[in-house]
Parts: sequence; C-alpha cells; structure tokens
Amino acid sequence: MITRFISDLHLSVCRPDMTALFVTFLRTEARESDALYILGDLFDYWIGDDDQTPFHRHIIYELRQLTDAGVPCFFIAGNRDFLIGERFATETGVTILEQPFVADIYGTPTLLLHGDCLCTDDVAYQRFRKVVRNPLLLAIAKRLPLKWRRSLAQKLRSSSKSNQPLTPEQLKAMDTTEPAVQQAFAKYKLERIIHGHTHQPNIHEHELANGQVGTRIVLGDWYEQGSILEVTADTFILRSEPLSSN
Repeated sequence: MITRFISDLHLSVCRPDMTALFVTFLRTEARESDALYILGDLFDYWIGDDDQTPFHRHIIYELRQLTDAGVPCFFIAGNRDFLIGERFATETGVTILEQPFVADIYGTPTLLLHGDCLCTDDVAYQRFRKVVRNPLLLAIAKRLPLKWRRSLAQKLRSSSKSNQPLTPEQLKAMDTTEPAVQQAFAKYKLERIIHGHTHQPNIHEHELANGQVGTRIVLGDWYEQGSILEVTADTFILRSEPLSSN
C-alpha cells in the first residue's frame, strides 16, 4: 500500500524529457498507487481549461488513463496553474482540492499544500499572490480572449526564466519561514506537512510548541530529475528519478 506525491513538474512542450518521465511514471508505478497527489505547478503555466493545445490534450489523456485504471488522483493548485478548473477535472478524472487540505494518509493527518503561502519573507510575492487569487479577478481573467491570455503567459514565462533551475539566491528568497511553518502546524493541530514550491527537496523536523516533533516533507522539482514521495502506513521515502538523456 503506497500513496505517491509529486509537485513542480512545470510541464512544457519545451521540455520533452520531463514530459516523457512523467508519462512513464503515470503508466508504471503510479498505476500501483493507492492514490496520487499532485501538489501544484504540474504545468509551467495554465491559462484556462479552454487552452486545448495538443500538448495539453496529451497530458489530459494520460491522466485520464490513470484515473480510469482506478487510481484516485488529487490536485492542489500551484502558483503557475491555479486557473485549472472543472473542465480539466472532468476530462482527467482528477479531484481538485482546496488548499490547505488535511488528508488522512494511513491514519496520519497530513497537511497538504503547494507551499508558496509559507514563504512569508517574500513580501512582494505574497502581495501578488493575494491579488491574482482574488475570485473576481480570476473570473475576469478566464473571460479574456484566449489569444490575450497566451500572450500574457508567454511574457510572464520569459521574464521568470521558466524551465530553468533556480539560482541559490532565488532558492533562498523563495524558501519557507519558521514562523509560517509553526503557525501551520499549530492551526491544524497535526504533526506532518507535505508541500512543494521551494524546489528544495528535504525532510525537516520542527520542535513544536506542544512539545512534539513535526515532520515537514518538501517535494523537489522536475527540472533535473523526477522527485517522488512514497508514503506507506509505516514509513516514507523521498526519492528522485533521472531524466532521459535522449
């Protein structure tokens, strides 16, 4: 019995190596999972469910094959694909979860989230996040012509140097803060958090205010490898898979 978690794949037609690894994963070990959780930034960007490119249709098809095989698949939005909506969910069979979400993973309450809300030192980003996640703005954005949204996404993608490994300075700037992590543990009264976003895969232990030790598992990105967390009733393993050299 294994539940698997991934995040920050940033899938793009520009990176066929990442796509190939993801598709292989879906067709093999993901099929043997009790469930698959995707914790945000599955795509490098997603401008709306009506953006039906051949690449997007390919990913939708592969996810549908997984859910049709009987594997429950859950999705939490990241900072690049928060416009994924109900059409995507219907076509893939994926369940979209509000975040933060508390899941019972083999009897252990676990807080699941993308992770960007824990990076509170990045004040400018937190302000931007609050604005773009405004429901009114989201409704307006979804009604803009597809051509406009594609153009805007390309500009944002170019300015952020997407699909490139982050520098040490960028990684430090976007890391979580201890007060935000402690607040999350205390608010939800649990002892395990799983998230992505920071691109710094690791397993952290935090001394909590209640005297317990909290475990925070950070998923890795898929820029230079595939990062997969496997959780069972007794243990968990955070591992990586090499990208194809072809």
